[in-house]
Amino acid sequence: MKSNGGQKALYIGLCMLAAVVVWIFADNYGTDGSPITYEKWFRDIPITYTSETVLTGRGLMLLEEGTDATVDLKMQGSHWDLALLDSDYIRVTVDLSDVTRTGEQTVSSILVSFTYPYFNGRITRTQQSPSPITLNVAELYHKTVDVRCEITGNVAEGYSAGELQISPTEIEVRGDQADVDAVSYAKVTLDLGEDATSTVSGELPIQFYDENDQLLEDTSLQTTEETIQVTLPVYVTKELRLTMDFQESAGARASNVTYEIEPSTILVSGPAEVLNSMDSIVLDTFDLASLGSTTNYSYAIPIPEGCENLSGVTRATLRISFRDMQRTTVTATNFILQNTPDGRDVNLLTEQLAVSIFGTSGNVEAITGDDILVTVDLADFGSAVGTYTVPAEVTVLGRDVGVSGGPYRVRVTISEQTADQPAEPDVPAGENPDTGDETT
Repeated sequence: MKSNGGQKALYIGLCMLAAVVVWIFADNYGTDGSPITYEKWFRDIPITYTSETVLTGRGLMLLEEGTDATVDLKMQGSHWDLALLDSDYIRVTVDLSDVTRTGEQTVSSILVSFTYPYFNGRITRTQQSPSPITLNVAELYHKTVDVRCEITGNVAEGYSAGELQISPTEIEVRGDQADVDAVSYAKVTLDLGEDATSTVSGELPIQFYDENDQLLEDTSLQTTEETIQVTLPVYVTKELRLTMDFQESAGARASNVTYEIEPSTILVSGPAEVLNSMDSIVLDTFDLASLGSTTNYSYAIPIPEGCENLSGVTRATLRISFRDMQRTTVTATNFILQNTPDGRDVNLLTEQLAVSIFGTSGNVEAITGDDILVTVDLADFGSAVGTYTVPAEVTVLGRDVGVSGGPYRVRVTISEQTADQPAEPDVPAGENPDTGDETT
């Protein structure tokens, strides 16, 4: 019994499905291949008016009052397509580019389209109401009003707000004269939130207020700007230490100087994103090798961009001196020739070179002539013959001692090498090339 009942239900279902298929086929193709058409009203379809900027250019405006906002459309199509069509799929557009005068007037041409291409060619408009469409056009009135900004929320403790930045500060209001005359100013609202610690900005919507500070609602006003750019810098106040970028070299180390900077700190206010990562300001670079008898130096205090020097002090003084500094002259006797030319004999005429050195007294007093190396590079004299003055590089070996007083030069004679005389290797002057022992 149950089996027969189930088969019966399945049979009935298949028959109903077949009937629906036949109905849809007949509805779309009829008896002669053409669909059977029906008509259906679609009510309150919103009207979109285009080319309003063209009206504005003519000193005209479209008023909401007296202008049709919706239209009813009778649409024709197959029963199936009309059942699929929804009011939200219909778009009605009226072009205002041909409107050239004020007052109530009508347009008979409207554009009906669909958001889904499926309905194109399947659904047609057969009637509309109202027909024609009524417009109410008025002369465009305008004036310029100030833009104000209301701030809500608060800045966190230890931070301060900078100067409010509004762009633009004025806007042009356009519309019906009565509506425009009622506007005293435009206003936007900037919400800082709770305990703001960084700059707050935004593109804010505009509201209009009358001379009694009452919000004007339901107006048909037009403006040159749809939003206002507002920025409120949020500053942090911070004490920054003044420092120097000391450049060290041999004999001139930061550990061997005593210095102070006056003032040692300044109070600066600026954007949190700039100052939160800072704890000092570098006044300038200072080459310690150039430090001599002058001990006082003055520097302008550079302030980070976008920040304010609350202390008001614009220059700082550096007082600096070496704790222990000795300068002396040592006679160098240790010479080395580099890049001697092939096929040339080189005779170093300079046997001694007076070199000025400096450093702590302990280091300087330990230096002898043998601790100073004078390097002579002959790379630029590959084909030269004769006597020349050649630049020399002076270095101190084994001690943290600097060299001053340069540039240093030595005299050399370069001659052609005879055919039976082999070239001598590059060795320091005063050494025996065979044994490496010093000559006496």
